[in-house]
Amino acid sequence: MAAPAAPAPPVTSSRKLVLLGESAVGKSSLVLQFVKGQFDDYRESTIGAAFLTQTVPIESGNFVKFEIWDTAGQERYKSLAPMYYRSAHAAVVVYDITSAASLVKARSWIAELQRQADPSIVVCLAGNKLDLAEAGQRQVSTAEAQKFADDEGLMFSEVSAKTAQGVEAMFKQIAERMPIDTAAAKSRAGASLAGRGGVNLTQGSGSSVTDGCAC
Repeated sequence: MAAPAAPAPPVTSSRKLVLLGESAVGKSSLVLQFVKGQFDDYRESTIGAAFLTQTVPIESGNFVKFEIWDTAGQERYKSLAPMYYRSAHAAVVVYDITSAASLVKARSWIAELQRQADPSIVVCLAGNKLDLAEAGQRQVSTAEAQKFADDEGLMFSEVSAKTAQGVEAMFKQIAERMPIDTAAAKSRAGASLAGRGGVNLTQGSGSSVTDGCAC
């Protein structure tokens, strides 16, 4: 009698994820909390884009390795964004729940993704600085942002990069939406996935310039 087939080994699939949003909404702080479990009250603003990676286990027993591009929010870098999001599998568009203007900017980023990004891209609208809601500083209601996300077919989360509330859960939900390579396809896809990495204009992870708090 033949022995039962061994279960397939777990597969790690590399997927490119880009963060978009205006300056100081906390994109870099979200990435730092997700990747290193750290928070810095006075982070320097990113120049161009910073690159980090983090691997997330998913329900199937496989893994998603996020190749994360944290883009600069200043207007002078906006023209560089397409080189990152056009090849991305997922995008997190971040706004600050204490700034109604930042949601307006997030809406424009989402409209741009809908026009120019891959149609299969998974987009999550993320309201950051949830820790400030109880201090009476909220300007964007959960209901307003949720309705916009629902109308546009987006994922939606409210998170706090400072306290880590909702951060890991948000990225795990995105990971669950990512296509997973089969073991056979993984070797064939390696070269093409490498080509989706974009260009790191910072000449290293996290290069930055002081331009006010981006926390």
